[in-house]
Amino acid sequence: MSQLTHIPPLRESHLPGVKMFSRGKVRDVYELAGGRLLIVATDRLSAFDVVMAEPIPDKGRILTQLSCFWFGFFEGQIPHHFLTASLGHYPPELDPFRDQLEGRSMLVKWARPFPIECVVRGYLAGSGWKDYQASGAVCGVGLPSGLKESSKLDQPIFTPATKAQTGHDENISWAEMVGQIGTEAANHLRDLSLTLYSRARDYAEGRGIILADTKFEFGTDGGQIILIDEVLTPDSSRIWPLAGYEPGRAQPSFDKQFVRDYLESTGWNKQPPPPLLPEDVVEKTSEKYREAYRLLTGQTLN
Repeated sequence: MSQLTHIPPLRESHLPGVKMFSRGKVRDVYELAGGRLLIVATDRLSAFDVVMAEPIPDKGRILTQLSCFWFGFFEGQIPHHFLTASLGHYPPELDPFRDQLEGRSMLVKWARPFPIECVVRGYLAGSGWKDYQASGAVCGVGLPSGLKESSKLDQPIFTPATKAQTGHDENISWAEMVGQIGTEAANHLRDLSLTLYSRARDYAEGRGIILADTKFEFGTDGGQIILIDEVLTPDSSRIWPLAGYEPGRAQPSFDKQFVRDYLESTGWNKQPPPPLLPEDVVEKTSEKYREAYRLLTGQTLN
């Protein structure tokens, strides 16, 4: 259990007088002066592309602080949009909202995002496993025969997808990615994604974590490609415990699997409104997020 469970969850931020930029499934984004954005990670959780009524305690703080950790981890390796998560460095107009922002927000540089989800897969799982069973390939990338569910791939593969504001992101071919953003940018994003994933995977294994796959997002700032959005969190990655890993079956994961499993058991048609989540499902999900943070960073949530 986190020592900070007394902090009330935040399902939706409200910052009167601060210009709203966008409100997504999880993040509320505000526009500030000087080409900056304020990203507030709420405790909302979406499953099967529907936002649940119940917030998950500590989830937004974990997403933010894990992203801050990884931005620091990659410092000097790739430029990024992160500026600060210290409220003391926020503009005065945000002072009245400290209770909503503490631990779950960050100031970032505004960047022009690429319309691409840069997905890297190091293990055969999820939709990749289904794709492989049907075609022997994942998103058009051919793989050796005889692989099992959760098998580690000889080399990580890059499988781009389109970014969807609503509904599922859709996998696209390499040719489609090149057609959207050009060969030079496509090559750069692919190489960056594979490099960042490999470095993070090796680090995570040393912490007892398997980073099975993840998605990165990139944008441009003054013509320079930079890393943006969240980075290597349980919401953007498939994260497994190394202990007990065994190919040939699905692996336990540090994410919202408890919620997905419960929803599947209800017979819900996966259309709004979703069923109410039992308290134990909410708490178990929160605990998985906390555990991922603790293992990856070696720190307790603050």
